[in-house]
Amino acid sequence: MKSDVNKLVKKNAQLNHLDAAKVTSHVQREKGDWFVNTLMLEGYTVPFKYNRKQLYKNLEGASVNLTYYPHTEQVGGIEFEYMKVVRIRRS
Repeated sequence: MKSDVNKLVKKNAQLNHLDAAKVTSHVQREKGDWFVNTLMLEGYTVPFKYNRKQLYKNLEGASVNLTYYPHTEQVGGIEFEYMKVVRIRRS
């Protein structure tokens, strides 16, 4: 499985990978047909976001492996930085 992550990171220079990160907060909210999941990780001040079609079990307190890239979003004329998750696995 580690080789799959290495291949992804080599293909795209902006991708980053994080192993065994502890989730301190997990929020799920509905947006249209999707559920937007927002994670806060121990030692990080930037939220990690991803979308799912269905509700998912709460990951608070769990360790996860993430593949993500930095992204910015304009909200009310203010720019916010977050990490867009492209792959998440429990570790």
